[in-house]
Amino acid sequence: MTKDAVFIYSDELLSYRFSKDHPFNQFRLTLTLDLLKELNAITNEDIIPPRMATDEELCLIHDSSYIEAVKSAGNGRLSEETAENYGLGTEDTPIFSGMHEASALLVGGTLTAVDQVMTGQSRHAVHLGGGLHHGFRGKASGFCVYNDSSVAIKYLQEKYNARVLYIDTDAHHGDGVQWSFYDDESVCTFSIHETGRYLFPGTGNVNEWGSGKGYGYSFNIPVDAFTEDESWLYCYETALREVAAYFKPDVILTQNGADSHYYDPLTHLSASINIYKKIPKLAHQLAHQYCDGRWIAVGGGGYDIWRVVPRAWSLIWLEMNNYPDVKGELPTSWVNKWKAKAPIPLATAWEDPENMYKPIPRKPEITEKNKQTVERLLHFIRQQTSR
Repeated sequence: MTKDAVFIYSDELLSYRFSKDHPFNQFRLTLTLDLLKELNAITNEDIIPPRMATDEELCLIHDSSYIEAVKSAGNGRLSEETAENYGLGTEDTPIFSGMHEASALLVGGTLTAVDQVMTGQSRHAVHLGGGLHHGFRGKASGFCVYNDSSVAIKYLQEKYNARVLYIDTDAHHGDGVQWSFYDDESVCTFSIHETGRYLFPGTGNVNEWGSGKGYGYSFNIPVDAFTEDESWLYCYETALREVAAYFKPDVILTQNGADSHYYDPLTHLSASINIYKKIPKLAHQLAHQYCDGRWIAVGGGGYDIWRVVPRAWSLIWLEMNNYPDVKGELPTSWVNKWKAKAPIPLATAWEDPENMYKPIPRKPEITEKNKQTVERLLHFIRQQTSR
């Protein structure tokens, strides 16, 4: 019998850890899974452990010389100069012991999710340990060693001959995935993110449409800094509905960075938990509308691991399982378990507090600018469709 959803997880995923002070902290996986357990929304039967991606699978995207460099780095055998050429040993992507194994397991988790969905064992699958969208063919970047989404998309193409719609709602542009498929007409990438004028990686302009055969299959909505819920959701829902109707995918892969929230320490947007209620709802709807439900979700950014990420990521699993909308207080058992360990006061409700931040002075200007970006994208799609 086909399950509604499976949850890819094992404690081994926590080994992808650069240092105790690094902002990328997979302990958020523990907090999210525990929140779902305290809600009685997940059982051990729903959880499937990730497998390790093989070198051959990693080579679907990454150069073999880069993979060997990652192995050497994790074993302490890579010179500083060589490491730098591969983007390793930087402030963003420091070297840690067992780096290759931890990174390959992370990729394998996303491939596990793909196989569960594409073989019909489950309609949906979530692997929150994945979503490392900045990794390049031969270089680490932005906390990402291997790019699990890019490998998974190539795997979907080669093993299942699938047309893939990749949806990226991380506050940082999904550059590694976009450039991997920039000239490929069977992959459509859609990224809504904070404008690169202020934020890493500085790419993701609205006019990055793809090249060659891939022209017309790359879409970006760079929203202005301090964008709030209403404008963000208008951009996401209006543009994505049009993109999905235009591309008509066989499967949807969503990257669910939770760093557009006002509390996130690395970004400058002013969204609340409300967008994280709506993001998976639309993805779920589109998956059933175009793909017989085939939807794979991965994690991504999210650096307020105590107040934001567990709530935001739990909502993906709840949506996949058609769980009733959650509101009001978080499970008291979860709050009591973690409040002493948290360095900041935990969120105690599914909703954010009223007046979470002072009113944004440029709100009308920001909203209008974002709207114009969407209108430019829609105009482009309609031009492409009429050809």
